[in-house]
Amino acid sequence: MERKTPYKIMRITTVPLSLHKLLNGQMRFMREEGFDVLMVSSDGPEIAQVVAHEGCNHEVVRMTRQLTPLQDFIALFRLIFLMIKYKPDIVHTHTPKAGMLGMLASWILQVPVRMHTVAGLPWMEAKGIKRTLLRFTEKITAGCAQYVFVNSRSLLEFMKCEKIVKVPGKMQVLGVGTSNGINLDFFSNNAAISRHSNELKRSAGLKADGHVWLFVGRLVTDKGIRELFEAFCELHREFPNDQLWLVGPAETHNSMPAKLMADLSTHPGVINWGYQEDVRPFMVAAYALVFPSYREGFPNVPLQAAAMGCTLILSDINGCNEIVKNEVNGLLVPVKDYKRLKLAMLRIKKDEDMRLAFVEKTLQIVKDNYSQSQIHQSLKSEYLNALNTIKG
Repeated sequence: MERKTPYKIMRITTVPLSLHKLLNGQMRFMREEGFDVLMVSSDGPEIAQVVAHEGCNHEVVRMTRQLTPLQDFIALFRLIFLMIKYKPDIVHTHTPKAGMLGMLASWILQVPVRMHTVAGLPWMEAKGIKRTLLRFTEKITAGCAQYVFVNSRSLLEFMKCEKIVKVPGKMQVLGVGTSNGINLDFFSNNAAISRHSNELKRSAGLKADGHVWLFVGRLVTDKGIRELFEAFCELHREFPNDQLWLVGPAETHNSMPAKLMADLSTHPGVINWGYQEDVRPFMVAAYALVFPSYREGFPNVPLQAAAMGCTLILSDINGCNEIVKNEVNGLLVPVKDYKRLKLAMLRIKKDEDMRLAFVEKTLQIVKDNYSQSQIHQSLKSEYLNALNTIKG
């Protein structure tokens, strides 16, 4: 008998910002394709925007991003009760804490389809008991899931080497990587964005011969902010009209050293814009995106910047080295090496023809491989195939 009611999907992330930015448009696409979608996350200011944009209901289950056993236990039971009430056909989780709790709850209830997406592994940079615990929770998540989507090929190989998943074939990469792809209609320049970009440069007091070096992301140590600042300081002594723009939120639980924060706030060439809902004008203003992160899964920011015409200087790490081939369409630098980072910035600054060639090549790569519609269609196919397997 043909099913008369839509299949129900529960999408769970630890914080609503992940639904808003990491998975933007994905829930709306699934709803428009006939699924009943419920979003779940902790409370946060982005919820109203997420609900309005995606057109899907949202439930709050308080989850933390730290190791908090009592609060995690409470969140697990709340997720179990919510799943009993909603009766999802598919539970699909993102982010480490939501992944562990959501997969564990759905395994306990034997939800028909259990999926988890890995977009990065915090324990890659952790040490000692913290690394052991975080790695163990990742194994729990993967063990409870039936399908594990890893958002970059190099991260997939790392997880295989670490033996996170025991069942062959359980892990896969959608397409050539990324969790959500890029909306190329949205991430494209237009007259309004250009005007806003020029206003930003005027308000920042950027001189005609000055260049903007842009970082977009969370202002935390693991994103390479210390190395970026040290590289910029040396560059700034030679080119005092250049500016370093930081766009992104600081985090209290993963904050940078107080001296570094103070130096960033007092350096005459550094402008901290904080979190910005729309990063496109900043990318148009930038001479290059500098992204010296220590670890990633498959980062969205370089794809967005490339679509907006930014040159890319990235760390030679998982994900980043799948977007950029060194010396072909951008520059890769070793992790935690501010001297090599400065040299890469100098190369871009002193060779305009190379910079423009990098921009053109990367834009074509993004258009050919990372369109959001391709990723959404691939994920829909995975949902349907999994449901058909259950029915079969």
